[in-house]
Amino acid sequence: MKEIRFYRANEPEIGIFSNLYRRPIEFEGCTYPTAEHAYQAGKARKKEVRDWLMAAPSPALLAMAAHGLYYWDITPGWSTSKFARMKGVLRAKFSQHADLREALLRTGQARLVESATVDNAVNRLWGEVNGVGQNMLGTLLMEVRDEIRAAIAGSKKGRPKALAIAPTRGRRSKSTSAIAAQ
Repeated sequence: MKEIRFYRANEPEIGIFSNLYRRPIEFEGCTYPTAEHAYQAGKARKKEVRDWLMAAPSPALLAMAAHGLYYWDITPGWSTSKFARMKGVLRAKFSQHADLREALLRTGQARLVESATVDNAVNRLWGEVNGVGQNMLGTLLMEVRDEIRAAIAGSKKGRPKALAIAPTRGRRSKSTSAIAAQ
């Protein structure tokens, strides 16, 4: 099976699969500059912590800061709700931007793999390091790709199917022009 390995948001053609890729998305009534922002906005238990995360000068620094939160700053149940939130964020990203959706569909049946270079638990959960890891981001991207295909197939058979953007149990973050401008 063909594999498409991605990691950096600035990689031509495949950087779009990174959550750090700069493309605004609407999620849970808010506008976020990247999928990483939308995802991490649900992680913080307190508004002050969420606002601090959203003010990070880059998506990469946002991710680094969010990974370093103390347990008491994290939304209760995050370990079990984070995958549903990520899938919802990916649905939003690829349903709101036709060019990104088409690029995802052009991957065909390829296995999508977030291929990190630093070996740590986070990178092995969301991707793979040296071929080892759970590759949850790649798995969720492939699931969203299949959902989009099914929605298109349903509409071609005369049964329009919208790609549902399911609400998540995460908290909503405040939508501000400062967040949207990042």
